[in-house]
Amino acid sequence: MTLSEVPIRDLVTKCATWNPKKQGTGTFDYIDLSTVDKETKAILLPERVECGAAPSRARQLVAAGDVLVATVRPNLNGVAIVEESHDGATASTGYCVLRPKTQAVDARYLFHWVRTDEFVQRMIAVATGANYPAVSDSKVKASSIPLPPLAEQKRIAKILDAADALRAKRRESIALLDELLRSTFLDMFGDPVTNPKGWDKATVGHLVRIEGGWSPKCLKRPPAEDEWGVLKLGAVTYCEYRPEQSKSLPANLVPRPENEVRKGDVLFARKNTHQLVAACAYVHTTRPRLMFPDLIFRLTPSGASRLEPPFLWQQLIAPRMRARVQSLAGGAAGSMPNISKAKLRSVELVVPPPDMQKHFAKVVDMVEEQKAKHDAHLVELDTLFASLQSRAFRGDL
Repeated sequence: MTLSEVPIRDLVTKCATWNPKKQGTGTFDYIDLSTVDKETKAILLPERVECGAAPSRARQLVAAGDVLVATVRPNLNGVAIVEESHDGATASTGYCVLRPKTQAVDARYLFHWVRTDEFVQRMIAVATGANYPAVSDSKVKASSIPLPPLAEQKRIAKILDAADALRAKRRESIALLDELLRSTFLDMFGDPVTNPKGWDKATVGHLVRIEGGWSPKCLKRPPAEDEWGVLKLGAVTYCEYRPEQSKSLPANLVPRPENEVRKGDVLFARKNTHQLVAACAYVHTTRPRLMFPDLIFRLTPSGASRLEPPFLWQQLIAPRMRARVQSLAGGAAGSMPNISKAKLRSVELVVPPPDMQKHFAKVVDMVEEQKAKHDAHLVELDTLFASLQSRAFRGDL
């Protein structure tokens, strides 16, 4: 079936707007740009905001069935559908709110369309601004969507919803394994900040060697298998090592093997936003020829420190410990917070007996083995979902 394309503006209506500071009392739920999970395409817990302290961007009143499209950094595809639980919330003007005309387009069909690579590429093509690319609401609505009859739209959306649900369940399984590791750490060692088990303590400076990285100007693409590359901050942002978050080193630059990431490394983000600074990742495995950048420290336990790298990693990302380390971040107004080597060296760590740490390291390996199996299955499900998407909007599903 060949599908005709229709401009999105012909299929949607405007949402209402308001000014909470002038028109509201009490509090309201605010959906800002960070509230949408860019991987799951879901609205996370909105922020509860006092009307008197409302951000200037808090203007758009959304309803269940609305489709939100982030207009900044369209390559990140910050999109979501408003569920019943968020009906009546207020969205940032950083979103283009698409309110479907229900007699013309199915909300979930529209939602699945704005998730496609085809839609993303169209938005990238019309974005303006080199450092902060963005599209206008009018450009989002001027783009077109392949449009079968309404009954067919609903059938397609139901199939894509089912495939997406399988991916969500797999992600939940991976999240449960992460939670198992966190709870095992706390059960064995307690909160490292309050130290209820009374372990020996010492500062990072006495236990760990801190190495800075190198941040040359790289190409705007990932490195090929036979090329050297440099990690981006995204390689550690979520406290998991993601080697695909890297850029290729230009051929005219000489690599620095001393900065090459190795299996067993603990990598620490010394500079990022207030929420993301002090992220820490453990390198279970890695491809060769990847170097860590200046924004990331490598933390290597000294021979006499009695610290196992997996234990060091989990200690630094324990919630209260990470909050304590984040509080050390400083920097000039307008710049990203930074944690200096000197401040990081002052952090106190607990040092349980080596045999307990080694046992925990084995638990980390077992959990990682299970996660790798789930990750492989998730990749297969992602491939299936992408195939179904492509066929659906070609009229072949």
